[in-house]
Amino acid sequence: MNNAQKLIERLTEKNLTLGSVESFTGGLFAKKVTDVSGASKAFKGALVTYSKELKESLLGIPASFIEEHGVVSYEVCQQMAIKGKKVLGVDVCVAFTGNAGPEVSEDGGEVGEVYIAVCYAGQVWPIPLHLELGREGNREYAVEAALTALLNII
Repeated sequence: MNNAQKLIERLTEKNLTLGSVESFTGGLFAKKVTDVSGASKAFKGALVTYSKELKESLLGIPASFIEEHGVVSYEVCQQMAIKGKKVLGVDVCVAFTGNAGPEVSEDGGEVGEVYIAVCYAGQVWPIPLHLELGREGNREYAVEAALTALLNII
């Protein structure tokens, strides 16, 4: 049984719902979770807010906040998780922001700089990573790290 299957099983047992807000992962977390048969019992949906504009308009993160901290920052990721939890109406929300590479982003963030945040039960858990696995490898690793973290938190 893989981590996505374990997570859906645990969420279902605890009658909890899950959502995700994804930037550099581009919906990969949602795909991995929805590959699990029965995922609809726990997974409500995802927002892919790849652009700053969608982080602002869909999540309500002020442009000034994003400018102050940088789109690739724990502060922005934390807000993505908190606001995503509310927008999606879920018990648990995981958010991802980072630079998968291969080049340094004009919005900030070194290649492989990744932030994941899990919002659950009134707390936000930070998961900072620095990866050197190439674009696809960075995305895959971040999703697996989030699945592992969610299993440990819930």
